[in-house]
Amino acid sequence: MTRIGFGEDLHALDRAGDHLWLGGVRLPMPFAAVAHSDGDVLLHALADAIFGALAAGDLGEHFPDAAPENRGRASRDFLAAAAALMRARGYQIGNLDATVQLEKPRLSPHKTAIAASIAQLLGVAPAAVSVKAKTGEGLDAVGRGDAVRAQVAVLLIKS
Repeated sequence: MTRIGFGEDLHALDRAGDHLWLGGVRLPMPFAAVAHSDGDVLLHALADAIFGALAAGDLGEHFPDAAPENRGRASRDFLAAAAALMRARGYQIGNLDATVQLEKPRLSPHKTAIAASIAQLLGVAPAAVSVKAKTGEGLDAVGRGDAVRAQVAVLLIKS
């Protein structure tokens, strides 16, 4: 049996920041994500995709942003919880396909490191993880440089 999930996340960018977390990798940037946790939109979208594939609610239900223990929390904790639930229900990652949208700077030089980080966090082969980068083409909040967005599709396979 297979199950498919989709996750998406969007965070505003704060020009006062100096780094952005993406896929568990700390990237030096002239801004940071505005978030209750560390703001890793890619790991948020991935955890949401896993929860969705399992019909287990969404990230906010599992880790409410109003909960003080989630303030500044590492997004890898959210992904670890989603992956633990996935394994407990007898599933494993078949593959995942992620797209990160950020106007500037270009993410191409970081895609391999981000994919490797996700593969390591999930304990899967790097070939099971696809990370793509897109700009907003000057449109919407991403295109204006005001936000970063991630979208993830995940295929779960019964173990």
